[in-house]
Amino acid sequence: MPLTWRRRLGVACAIAGVLLGMAARAETVSLMVGGAEKQIYLPVVLADRLGYFADEGLDVRLLSEPAGVEAADEMLAGAVQGVIGFYDHNIQLQSLGKYTESVVQFSRVPGEVELVSNKHPEIRSIADLKGHHVGVTGLGSSTDFLTEFLLVKAGLKLFDVTPVPVGAGDTLIAALNKDQIQAAMTTEPTVARLVSSGKARVLVDLRTVKGTEAALGGPYPAACLYMETSWVETHPETVQKLANALVKTLHYIADHSAEEIADHMPSDYFAGGRAMYVSALAAGKEMFTPDGRMPKDGPKTVLGVLSRFMPGVRPNTIDLARTYTTRFVDAVP
Repeated sequence: MPLTWRRRLGVACAIAGVLLGMAARAETVSLMVGGAEKQIYLPVVLADRLGYFADEGLDVRLLSEPAGVEAADEMLAGAVQGVIGFYDHNIQLQSLGKYTESVVQFSRVPGEVELVSNKHPEIRSIADLKGHHVGVTGLGSSTDFLTEFLLVKAGLKLFDVTPVPVGAGDTLIAALNKDQIQAAMTTEPTVARLVSSGKARVLVDLRTVKGTEAALGGPYPAACLYMETSWVETHPETVQKLANALVKTLHYIADHSAEEIADHMPSDYFAGGRAMYVSALAAGKEMFTPDGRMPKDGPKTVLGVLSRFMPGVRPNTIDLARTYTTRFVDAVP
């Protein structure tokens, strides 16, 4: 073999070794997602698909749980380093003496809808849910929280309805079809699947700023990356890398069409068809923050909602400043 080829081979091997070494040094971070296929949690899946985590030297493992309450338990047990879930859990957890914080805020509204089965035309308002079975993702989930607030706001007692944990997607749809539940709080793409099929209609729409303010009294920051405060304080460099990737993704969402975004998503997320997925995403893009920052007065709205029905959550006992931070999104290049 000529010397020049030997040299070339040596250089190629050296480069390969460097690349393998870099891959081996990628930092592993595990995040639990409260339903990875839900559009409300799209930013974290999209960040992974676009390679933004890898660009930051991170090997992010996305694990999926059906509801945020289980995800938070996994984080507190040390099984994962963070949760992709709703901001409201940070307030609830603080009331239990556990300190966590949103480090990147994905959305300024819940992106949820209270749907009603078309088998029950008698249900025309939240008050009409009395005596019925209402689906939530899981007991203690954010869909459970929102449902409880709407019931109390409508003048009902929590025991006036029966909450049923049905998850989302196929399991929720099956429960509605079998009349095991007559209404449910859920998100896209499940909403589009049920409404377009004529099986359900919208009772309360929390996908838009206008609808959220009307129902909840103000902006309601929801989907986010939240982590234990103690972990954030001891791993600031890792958190900054996560923030860099996620804020870059939020910019991408703001600057690209739903069709372009869908091009990067797993095809098995298109339950009901790609066209339906794209249409729902196009209509719901306004839910996402453009920069990962907490909406002004958002935490105050969430605290007001939770304090209406949740024991232990009182405005004078919760330190909202410890439930979120803008430190990392402010430092994104």
